[in-house]
Amino acid sequence: MIRLGAGRLDRIVAVGAHCDDIAIGAGGTLLTLCLARPGIRVDALVLSGGGEREQEERAALAAFCPGADLRLTVLKLPDGRLPSYWGEAKDAVEELRGQTEPDLVLAPRTDDAHQDHRGLAKLMRTAFRDHLVLGYEIVKWDGDLGRPSGYQPLSAEIAEQKVRLLQEHYPSQRHRPWYDREAFLGLARIRGIECHARYAEAFAVTKLTLDLGE
Repeated sequence: MIRLGAGRLDRIVAVGAHCDDIAIGAGGTLLTLCLARPGIRVDALVLSGGGEREQEERAALAAFCPGADLRLTVLKLPDGRLPSYWGEAKDAVEELRGQTEPDLVLAPRTDDAHQDHRGLAKLMRTAFRDHLVLGYEIVKWDGDLGRPSGYQPLSAEIAEQKVRLLQEHYPSQRHRPWYDREAFLGLARIRGIECHARYAEAFAVTKLTLDLGE
């Protein structure tokens, strides 16, 4: 398995269409990065939230980004209606872009079956053209999981911590049939097998520039 490092990471952007998207798709990666780099800046944007869901998200991302300089914005765009609020979503992404120059961007995949996820992914790749953008995956009933091109191995401790934090901080989602320990840990185990690790999170890498001569 080929391993490529991204160099020193001082700033990360993480975005989600809904509260819990970031934690489900990249929670283990955030834990790994933030524990390894105390004080790292994380600029996070969530398009759909408010009320109980926003409170859950703020507590959850604080737990998933221990020791980080976390700056979270939660908008209140309607769930499932991003195509109708394209202008508002684009303005929010462009505003985020103007506030930071990240070393890494965590966003949904462009081929995600959910229209909100897919729409946000397309906006991110337009606004952050010259950045490393990793498209995370979210397990759901659509059956849209594909063949990822990038992996972040997770230790057993990090994988277990991710699952625990998801259950602890998003009680509003526990009624969903796919929202359980077996689903999250099972996918992490499969992705770990694919990259010769115990557990992993997987990402779609749309474009990557190599510096092999340095």
